[in-house]
Amino acid sequence: MSEYNGHKNRNYWNVALWLHNDEPLYRLVCACIGNTGNRTEAIDTLMGHLPIKTPDGAKYTKRNLRAALVDWR
Repeated sequence: MSEYNGHKNRNYWNVALWLHNDEPLYRLVCACIGNTGNRTEAIDTLMGHLPIKTPDGAKYTKRNLRAALVDWR
């Protein structure tokens, strides 16, 4: 099984790519994490503000978001 830049699969990698490299999305994630205090609540909040898919077609799911936020700083 191949890895995608350290991520388990393409969807995890693609969601992380967009959250880390699109400035408005990055700011949204930072705000959600800062305002909620934990990643589970931040993910629930994000799910209400994100489109269904990334521009590349990967779905924004709770599982994909959780994987993308593992090492969020």
